[in-house]
Amino acid sequence: MNLNNTRGKLFINNLKLIIMLKVILSLFLSLFPLINAVSMPDINIFRKHAPIFPHMLYTSTVNNWIASENSRPYWVNTLGEAENLQRMAANQISLLLNNDILVYYGHPASRNMGILGRHSIEELDQMLTRLAAEYEEVSGGRKVRKAFYLIYGTVWPEGEIGIINHNVLMQYIEYGIRNDILIFIDHQIGRYEPLASLRVMLPYLRYPNVHLALDPEWRTAQPMVVIGHLTGEEINQAQQIMENYLIEHNLPGERMLVIHQFHHSMIRDRHLVRSNFNRVRLIHCADGFGSPAQKRSSYAFNALATNMPLKSFKLFYNLGIPGAGYDDPIMTPREVYALNPRPYIIMYQ
Repeated sequence: MNLNNTRGKLFINNLKLIIMLKVILSLFLSLFPLINAVSMPDINIFRKHAPIFPHMLYTSTVNNWIASENSRPYWVNTLGEAENLQRMAANQISLLLNNDILVYYGHPASRNMGILGRHSIEELDQMLTRLAAEYEEVSGGRKVRKAFYLIYGTVWPEGEIGIINHNVLMQYIEYGIRNDILIFIDHQIGRYEPLASLRVMLPYLRYPNVHLALDPEWRTAQPMVVIGHLTGEEINQAQQIMENYLIEHNLPGERMLVIHQFHHSMIRDRHLVRSNFNRVRLIHCADGFGSPAQKRSSYAFNALATNMPLKSFKLFYNLGIPGAGYDDPIMTPREVYALNPRPYIIMYQ
């Protein structure tokens, strides 16, 4: 009887031990994914979170990507795979990662459409260099890159469009390539279809320093009378068209698309705009002149569109043109950088 009791107790103790071991094993297996996630980089991070913009604006994302590739077990990339990874990294890391962009805006053939039309290319370069130095003094360590912003399609009466001379445009593009200056070309659309207006500029993307812009204000058959507009879906389609062109023509790197806004009607269904394309960086530019208070108010309205996180800010010189608007007084670099969110592209007309 005592022997049976002893055997029974031993059986019960062994059963308890087995149950305890199963519980511990089950708990360990349930925690293993979490332990693994902490100890090893997620090798599928970019598949899970694709598209990865705007994450690639952050250095930590780039480092995680490198670590995840290096952690792949028992795997050595072929030369082709290694080269493909380098191309992918170059295509995803934004120009805006460590840089702001300072822009002079206008039309080379017009003294009344911005500062760009009032000086030679060389003079503009020298002036931009001095202004960029002022911005870098208060940039908090970010570099400031220079850019020329040319009106490619100028709206005329009844919404007709005048296209810039190709040879003139190429002078700026080629100078920019030689002197590390970005080029933005901007279509005012007029009475024409906005996506068709974008397409005519696409061939210039074969030059690595060229980026595009659309100005909804001038998408109208009654310029200076009716303020034009783009829809959120049209802006998304424009980005998709740009991205498809880059991929189809094997063009490296990212490109920016600037969309201007100073009035609520200029972007309809603004909440539908996407900013997560892999190869296109959408820039939301606060346009319009006025006092600093007026400009801060306009910028604050644009800042509400958090679905377009990359902001730009435009300033207007007093060029002495009768009837033309300008900023009074014009804001200083420190005041511009104090805007919330801080603009990535600062433009002077």
